[in-house]
Amino acid sequence: MSGGEFTHLDGQGRARMVDVSAKPATERVAVASGWVQAGPGLLEKLEQSRLPKGDVFAVARVAGIMAAKRVDGLIPLCHPLPLHGVEIDFAIDHPSSRVMITSRVKTVGVTGVEMEALTAVSVSALTIYDMCKSVDKSMVIGGVRLEYKSGGKSGTWTRKD
Repeated sequence: MSGGEFTHLDGQGRARMVDVSAKPATERVAVASGWVQAGPGLLEKLEQSRLPKGDVFAVARVAGIMAAKRVDGLIPLCHPLPLHGVEIDFAIDHPSSRVMITSRVKTVGVTGVEMEALTAVSVSALTIYDMCKSVDKSMVIGGVRLEYKSGGKSGTWTRKD
């Protein structure tokens, strides 16, 4: 495929799901990250688990895992994938007033798990917002991006910035 071709369009320019049946299965890993920016008062409440809706990080972790497992139902041309592992981690970064979110998704298959990792971060962030909005409606979600991917024909890629 040259740089100008779109794999999800057929010869007539219509959307299609790419046929991956001839591709060999390889181990695939993707890592994505993002953040929720919040006021210092909310960050303290998160650290101390003192929010009205309960353990925000536990619920956001489960929501992200569930979302990763359902990407093919959310993104129209994604293939359904058997996921072999999904991990989601949270860290509070006080200097930036952010909750940092990282997801790591793994499978052995014929297509990558980048969309699953990105979706896991996105839904985890949305869940944090939902569970904390009664305390801080000014939260901002951002920075969702792929950090790393391995496996498949294109091999390993790591974000440089």
